[in-house]
Amino acid sequence: MSSLTYAQRSQLHTNPAAKRLLAIIEHKRSNLCVSVDVTKKETLLSIVDAVGPYVCLVKTHIDIVEDFDHELITRLQELSQKHEFLLFEDRKFADIGNTVALQYSQGVHKIAKWSHITNAHPVPGPGIISGLASVGLPLGRGLLLLAEMSSQGSLATGSYTQDAIEMARSHRDFVIGFIAMNRDNIQKPGAASDTNEDFLILTPGVGLDSRGDSMGQQYKTPREVILERRCDIIIVGRGIYGRGDNVDVRTAQQQAKRYQQAGWSAYLERLGTMPSS
Repeated sequence: MSSLTYAQRSQLHTNPAAKRLLAIIEHKRSNLCVSVDVTKKETLLSIVDAVGPYVCLVKTHIDIVEDFDHELITRLQELSQKHEFLLFEDRKFADIGNTVALQYSQGVHKIAKWSHITNAHPVPGPGIISGLASVGLPLGRGLLLLAEMSSQGSLATGSYTQDAIEMARSHRDFVIGFIAMNRDNIQKPGAASDTNEDFLILTPGVGLDSRGDSMGQQYKTPREVILERRCDIIIVGRGIYGRGDNVDVRTAQQQAKRYQQAGWSAYLERLGTMPSS
């Protein structure tokens, strides 16, 4: 599937969120997701507005926003329409089906009402997917499973990853892909699954200027992720807007454009439509 264009893959998906995301990627020539992990509402919105023209997806941790209110959600939705990107709440659900259904639909944040995509740990078993799907499917939402993580010492490897894949295959109407570090760990090149099914692979831990941090994060370049590891979307956070809530919006915008170009160039190289540098 990694040999097809994003536009071609959009036609193969039945899930509305996946179809729309792939169409946006192709239209905007961007496979960049920006992870906006800041604690102040206005900072979050200023970053999203600045990077919006260069991204296909904005990832939030809405529960870390100290001054959260529902105006924030309204404004995020407006920016999503203004700049044409989808919203991805990085909730990492990890409980039994009934509980996650309530966490997804109710409470303060009401994630299912506004987030096009969310994610979950497969550790509770397939019931977590059924619970989330009972809420998200009628709304046209999509789910990502955490098959691998970018942090040093992650336990999401080997049989854990394979079990996540099998769970996804049993819920292909709602599970649209994985958080993972390498497509070869999800779909082997040339295997029947590589041609008969299409899961999106979103990869965190991407950086152009750093190889890691003091808390175990390990960074790969956009070229490593998109070309060499055949993943689909790069997730970048601090590499674009820095640390803390004192953000230079102009710098964030410049960095977003830089990562967009790097990710797209790697994709074109993967397709064989541009020479290797």
